[in-house]
Amino acid sequence: MRIATTFLLVFLSATLLAAQEHPALNPQANTIYVGADGKFEAAPDTAQLQFQISVQEDTSQAAFAHASKEVDTVRQVMRANGIEPKEATIGFMSVQPVYDWRNNAHKLVGFRVTTDVTLKLRDFAKVGPITGQLADASVSESQSLSYTLENIDQAKDKAVENAYRRARDSAEALARASGRVLGEMSYASIDTYEPQRPIMPHPMAMRAMAATAAPAPNEEFTPQSVTVTAHVNALFNLK
Repeated sequence: MRIATTFLLVFLSATLLAAQEHPALNPQANTIYVGADGKFEAAPDTAQLQFQISVQEDTSQAAFAHASKEVDTVRQVMRANGIEPKEATIGFMSVQPVYDWRNNAHKLVGFRVTTDVTLKLRDFAKVGPITGQLADASVSESQSLSYTLENIDQAKDKAVENAYRRARDSAEALARASGRVLGEMSYASIDTYEPQRPIMPHPMAMRAMAATAAPAPNEEFTPQSVTVTAHVNALFNLK
């Protein structure tokens, strides 16, 4: 009985606390509680190029040397396009033994060194040459290009403004329908949502596209806009 009483007290305390923090759980007279979604589409300010370097050799030393050579080629491509190598970032590097498992064998046949590189470009005109040169050099089996919005705070503010206007419009429509006048806002909560990063494409895709001297696939096209969304809950008084 004591356990049940304690549980009931805890439950009531949690309910009262939630009601105080969320007006929808504690309705007030002469108020309107509304929620609305908003969004803002902004032009991207950054092109993000991701690729992976993966090499295999008989020994770990040879694999390291091969990987070092491939990375040096990446540095040369960057410098040829006026970009300092330090502007690229390394996400991870792994060294793994490679075994031959055929016929239930456990034979060491080599070592694989793998690392991924991310390069962010503000000058979109450099995207085509860099992706093409990396593909021609056979540095990476896959490349992923995406357009992002690094300076996203202003876009978030615009999305919140859009959501608030829609929430207030709904509240005003409901107030008019009930013969009342909408008053000041007394409470609001905001949630914003950033776009998700894209998934890496199938290996060999970018190499196959850049294997000819044709223009880059993205040439003369406009980068897709970045959509930031927001949700606003608001409590308005009624006059």
